[in-house]
Amino acid sequence: MEKLFTKAANWVAHITGLPLTFAGCCLVVIVWAVSGPVFGFSDTWQLVINTGTTIITFLMVFLIQNTQNRDGAAIQAKLDELIRVSEGHNNFIGIEHLTESEVEEIRAKCERAAKRHDEKIATMAAKKAVAQKRGAKKSAA
Repeated sequence: MEKLFTKAANWVAHITGLPLTFAGCCLVVIVWAVSGPVFGFSDTWQLVINTGTTIITFLMVFLIQNTQNRDGAAIQAKLDELIRVSEGHNNFIGIEHLTESEVEEIRAKCERAAKRHDEKIATMAAKKAVAQKRGAKKSAA
């Protein structure tokens, strides 16, 4: 059942993302709007579009969420594998299961470490530039 649902969700997600599908939906709305005078802009006429769009939106929310969940899990597994086989810190594997505040704390630590690293590189580059300038002055003399 799970494979069937996944297959259906992927197919619907693909189809609904096509430009032709969007154009078809626009055409349905235009036909509905143009038919308003024929039906006297009745409550039933309005109910048709409201009910149709509500049902489609309700179902699409679950299909899109399912697709997003699987995509996110697949990307996370790929990133975990890249961390595992690289020189990255393996303690980052599985942090998606932490609370939001715990993840934010880790992110803040990473940002501080990156800033320290950037400052270290900038300092080294400045020292190198000064040393090169001094070396140029000595060779000119």
